[in-house]
Amino acid sequence: MSIKISLISDKTKNSLKIKSFLQKRFRFSSLLKSKVIIVVGGDGFMLQTLKKFYKFKKPFYGINSGNYGFLMNKFSKDKFIKNLNNSKAVSINPLEMTVKNKQNQIKKHIAINEISTIRQGRQAAIVSIKNGNKFVIKKLISDGVLVSTPAGSTAYNLSVHGPILNLNSKKIAVTPISPFRPRRWRGKIFSENSKISIANLDTFKRPINSVADNQEVRNAKSIKIKVNKRINFKLLYDKNNSLNKKIKIEQSRKETKG
Repeated sequence: MSIKISLISDKTKNSLKIKSFLQKRFRFSSLLKSKVIIVVGGDGFMLQTLKKFYKFKKPFYGINSGNYGFLMNKFSKDKFIKNLNNSKAVSINPLEMTVKNKQNQIKKHIAINEISTIRQGRQAAIVSIKNGNKFVIKKLISDGVLVSTPAGSTAYNLSVHGPILNLNSKKIAVTPISPFRPRRWRGKIFSENSKISIANLDTFKRPINSVADNQEVRNAKSIKIKVNKRINFKLLYDKNNSLNKKIKIEQSRKETKG
């Protein structure tokens, strides 16, 4: 194999099995010397790996050993090299949240899929939402609010009935989680240049937390969210299994009745 690759694997049984197979057949380089980073695991592990190693500024090729594997590729023992050589790159800019908690401490995290603001206790959250200086909604009573990227629009966002965004749409989705008042507010789609602010209107009785993919800040008082265009993740997809294709499949999928 002419291209130098490095290998990062989750510790699940399926991941270690694939890792063992690859190590027996290919020579891997260090992260510094490699041109491509191979990631074996599921979507959650890929999200962790992207955030940990994106500063190396190298493309990531995911091999799915989990369930759905929206960010990953299907593993083929016979076609691994061919698929890698023919893979196409997709560039993704993450969301960035800046959270001020009850102690006025500032926490920052990035999210590839979504940022969710969720109630911490038994009572619903009461928040206001702004885009820049303009109110989107002055008072929302709900279990929370979710802000999603196009890449993450088929994940948690879809589960709370948010819109599926085309990968090249240059949009973000703001979707309520179980809205109580106004009950029929379904959210809104904004430009990727938008600056979304969420404020907790009752920090004492109704605490909320804010989660960037899998990184949580508790007792959030205010959350500012924007697309960080300085950070660019490059994901490699098999020729016939692009992220765009996966999104289009979800857009055309019909609800099944259980």
